[in-house]
Amino acid sequence: MTPSSGARSRLRDHGIEIGHHPTGPLNAITDVPGVMVGHCTLIEGDRTRTGATAILPHPGNVFARKCPAGLAVLNGFGKFAGATQIAELGEIETPILLTNTLATGRAIEALIAHTLAQPGNESVTSINAVVGETNDSRLNDIRASRPTVAEMRKALDSAETGPVSEGAVGAGTGTVAFGLKGGIGTASRRVSGHMLGVLVQSNFGGSLRIDGRPVPHAPTKADADGSIVIVLATDAPLSAPGLTRLARRAFGGLARTGAALSHGSGDYALAFATPPRDPAALPQSDLSPFFEAAIEATEEAIVNSLLMALDMTGFDASRTAGTSVKALRLPAT
Repeated sequence: MTPSSGARSRLRDHGIEIGHHPTGPLNAITDVPGVMVGHCTLIEGDRTRTGATAILPHPGNVFARKCPAGLAVLNGFGKFAGATQIAELGEIETPILLTNTLATGRAIEALIAHTLAQPGNESVTSINAVVGETNDSRLNDIRASRPTVAEMRKALDSAETGPVSEGAVGAGTGTVAFGLKGGIGTASRRVSGHMLGVLVQSNFGGSLRIDGRPVPHAPTKADADGSIVIVLATDAPLSAPGLTRLARRAFGGLARTGAALSHGSGDYALAFATPPRDPAALPQSDLSPFFEAAIEATEEAIVNSLLMALDMTGFDASRTAGTSVKALRLPAT
């Protein structure tokens, strides 16, 4: 069964505004100049509910024009390819691919092929591919080797600026959060003359809250375990240590949604800056407004991932049966 028909709307369409920093024009990670997003969405038969989401820091050759970056891990029950080199060098040299757990290796292959094909990379012999994942086996037959390398390259090739599709798309096609249909969500904030954008792949448990309020009719016994990947982008001249600190603050937004932060969760946040390394990076003492904006945008992106996801049934790897995911209802404003 494919996602049910029916319109979905984002959080601000319901009159709920999280935080006090203003959003960008799209309220999306693509409000950060140059950042592009692409999806490969696979919904086939009764068993395939998966995909990949690509985030390109800029439209050029990322290997040739690397971006400063920082990675934070709240609970490391998961996989994040490229983590050690990001920690060591404080930069990323490929786009970012998000996908399902068992597709991580294929995503690395897709990024290597993409990078080797870029003009100017003819002599490249080592690539640190950046891949995040969550496990979508509640709704997807994750052992079926989808998406393929070629399908993930389509996500990279289709990446563009502008509005970002949310909900059950790309790497969020088969994900579940708070016992509801999860997925891809995004949001942005203006901070000190710069843009900060967030994109999430939500697939975790807990007791859902929106802007500090419990949600009527939300599942009360949702799974505690699960994972999330949070990607933050900014055009502010932040250093790698500053970006690591920024990534860590995203978990404040995750906590505000009521996440369980359990033993079985894989909670990762990657922050990158679109300008090249700049010796005139913002002083660490100027980062507090960015930290606050990261918390706000992460919380809103997670809620958008739920609100924009249509109901779905699919293959359940644990019981070999369909799993029904109910639509989210908002708390009273």
